[in-house]
Amino acid sequence: MKLEWIKSSYSTSSGPDCVEVATPDECHILVRDSKVPNGPRLAVTATTWAAFLPYASER
Repeated sequence: MKLEWIKSSYSTSSGPDCVEVATPDECHILVRDSKVPNGPRLAVTATTWAAFLPYASER
């Protein structure tokens, strides 16, 4: 399955790379380092991701 990775809005074409996320299905979120697209991926449930997002947006 080909995944569609979405780069963080904090990443720019001229500035530091960041993280990307993909949603292979409605229950899971994959997270990876955009500088290492073939590197390790973190897999979390959609519920866990939703609970994390408010903390990430505070930064």
